[in-house]
Amino acid sequence: AIQQFLADVYWGDLDFLLLDLPPGTGDVAMSLGSKLPNAEVIVVTTPQQAAAEVAERAGTMASMMDQRVLGIVENMSYLEVECPHCHTEHKVDVFGVGGGDEVSDALTMRLGYDVPVLAQVPLDPMLRAGGDDGVPLVAVQPQRPASVALAGLAERLATRRRGLAGRKLGLHVNA
Repeated sequence: AIQQFLADVYWGDLDFLLLDLPPGTGDVAMSLGSKLPNAEVIVVTTPQQAAAEVAERAGTMASMMDQRVLGIVENMSYLEVECPHCHTEHKVDVFGVGGGDEVSDALTMRLGYDVPVLAQVPLDPMLRAGGDDGVPLVAVQPQRPASVALAGLAERLATRRRGLAGRKLGLHVNA
């Protein structure tokens, strides 16, 4: 299925091809890694220790598959709630803190190049609802913290100099 997805679809000149993979180092990630050895990878984690450990293994495996880890995105970083006493917004660390930084530090040391935290995306029920409805939160409420984080991530990736336009994907079609 992965071979078909990559080889049988006319992609045109791509700037980006983003694939959301299941967490960890399973068959999907390994198969994709073997099909796209020069791809760049964004490792996604959450603040929890267990998630950070899985993300670190995924980044290490990507490197072993000759893929470059661009950076880390920490999802569900915090929840902003309005305080009933002072009526200001406060960040609540629902899932702890530091998972993204931990993965960044570990992969920077292990891989020998800078693997920065690219974004910390807060929990936002409206982000989930927009995804379910097919209406991106960044399009309808760009001022929300999750929208700002995602737009910042997109901007950071879009300003990178390396694109896929004109690059061979290294795929072979068996006739």
